[in-house]
Amino acid sequence: MERLDGNVLAGPLMGLFAFDPTTATGRCTMCGDVAAVGQAMVYGHGMGYVARCRNCDNVLVVVIERGHQKSLAMPGLRWMRITENN
Repeated sequence: MERLDGNVLAGPLMGLFAFDPTTATGRCTMCGDVAAVGQAMVYGHGMGYVARCRNCDNVLVVVIERGHQKSLAMPGLRWMRITENN
């Protein structure tokens, strides 16, 4: 499985959020690292993507794509902060 950076999630997550999700900031539940989603280490496969913490490799976000459905889990994020650009 190829390791990608978190910016690859822009397309799959755009349909779920009304903002660019890669610019959102989150805190890892495992190590406390705070970083933009775009800085995560992402592993892609046929069904979707797994984003891991850049610092400790904890699973932050899972995106599953099946047909016309997308599922999102954020088990490794304590919080996510979105800054609105006007």
